[in-house]
Amino acid sequence: MTRTATCCCKACQITVKGDPVLNGVCHCDDCKRRTGSAFGWSAYFTAEQVLDQHGEIETYEPSGEPGQIRSFCRNCGSTMWWTTPSRPNETGIAGGTFIQPPLPVPHLSARHSHCAAWLALPADIEQGL
Repeated sequence: MTRTATCCCKACQITVKGDPVLNGVCHCDDCKRRTGSAFGWSAYFTAEQVLDQHGEIETYEPSGEPGQIRSFCRNCGSTMWWTTPSRPNETGIAGGTFIQPPLPVPHLSARHSHCAAWLALPADIEQGL
């Protein structure tokens, strides 16, 4: 199975094959700020799973300590994918950018202790820190 993630204006896309090696939501402050939401939804795919990336992409790299290098659409600003030193051979992709077919239900809730009190997640989701 292949899936294509697309930005809001449909100018940028990334196509992957198979299911993500990690599919989770994260409640850290950085993910909340990145998405403007209560959490970030991240799907990580190995380099071999990434089939194509195209569009007019800009990148953001934080100054100081190494961190995520985020790629976003130059046109609409949608965060599309990123790399991070903690997962060096994988590409993280914003879970909500996969529309058809959608991703499976996330299996991990990272930084779960920072989860919004009003948010209800599946009872069987793995909770990390």
